Formats: sequence, structure tokens, C-alpha cells
Amino acid sequence: MLSAQDLALDYRTGGSVAHAVDTVSLAVEHGSFVGLIGPSGSGKSSLMYLLSGLKRPTRGTVVFEGRDYGRITMPGLMRLRRQRFGFVFQQHFLINYLSALENVMVGAVTRNHDVVAYAQELLRRVGLGDKLRQRPYQLSIGERQRVAVARALVHRPAVVFADEPTASLDQATGREVINLLADYRTRGGGSVVVVTHDPAMLTGADRVLQMRDGRLSLA
Repeated sequence: MLSAQDLALDYRTGGSVAHAVDTVSLAVEHGSFVGLIGPSGSGKSSLMYLLSGLKRPTRGTVVFEGRDYGRITMPGLMRLRRQRFGFVFQQHFLINYLSALENVMVGAVTRNHDVVAYAQELLRRVGLGDKLRQRPYQLSIGERQRVAVARALVHRPAVVFADEPTASLDQATGREVINLLADYRTRGGGSVVVVTHDPAMLTGADRVLQMRDGRLSLA
């Protein structure tokens, strides 16, 4: 479904070149949970940005459902990300003047009664069924992150990309967030790619890949 071949991302500083991602190839199968683990600066987040089309590679190709990113315009990539991908980051990026339900609906591609009902179902599933009208400042950090997970899932994406989604959470709350993402494979049928520095968050992954100095290997 999603594949990368010989991906590279270089950053030039003065006369030197830093290889954030160095000749990486991998495939993400439909309905799989793939973990990317590594220390800070290893290139794992950069690889996720390439796989999701948030960055253009210096070299190499990324293909999603038969479409080569290199042949898609920037507006086309934006539409692809909006319609087919979901994103969860370390920071929840919720809108403070919107309720939990309204924040989830921000992620919806279309808005109708069925989508609102699904958004409410997602919030109930993450344990926030009684806090639909609460504003982010009325929620705990863990609850805000669960709202962010629901927002990422509301349009039923083909792939959910999560970049350090548990870094600001305690171990128990972080595990809850990862379980919610992993559960999407069976309930929603999508794939999940999780970037983390914490191996304890990837115990349920189908594959765990290690990033170090921009290169990939089995963990």
C-alpha cells in the first residue's frame, strides 16, 4: 500500500551535508502497525515526514496506492494527506475555543450527521463520552491527546502517522494512546506508523524498525 525505495533526505549547512535519512527502503502493508524507534536525531521523524508527504526527499521514491509522490503537485499532496492520512503529534494542537467534539470534527473531510455520530463514538471509545462539550483547557494532558487521536481517525484514514505521541504523557496514559491507535487496525482497517524513542510503546507492533544515523534496521 505504501512503499519507499532508496529514500534520502540531506540538509546542507555551509560546506557540509547531513544525511537525515540515508538510503532507506521499506513497505507498510494494509492494516499493519509499524514502529520506528531510535534516539533523538536518528532520522525517524524525518523518515515519517517523507512517507507522509510532509517533506520531499532529496533522492528516492515514495509510492502510495500506486501514486508516486514525485509525480504529484504540492496541492495534490496536500489533498492526499487531508483525505487519506491521519496525524498525531507529541503536541495535541487542539483549538482552545472549540469543544472536544468540535476539535475532532476539524479533522473531518465531510460534515454530516453520520460523521458527527462517528466523532461522538470515537470520543466515547477513548473514554471521553461525558466530555464532548469540554474545552481543551478543561481536560488533562492525556485527555487532550486522546481527542487528538480521535481527530486523526474521524475521516477513516488509510494510514495514521504518529510522531512521538506519548512523549509528554506518563507511561500508563501513553499506553492508552498507543492501544487506541493499534485498535484502529481492526476497527477501522487502516495502517499505523508510530515514531517513538520508547520501546515499551511498541510491544503490540507487527514490525519494529531501528533508526540510527539515518539508516534503518530491524530492532
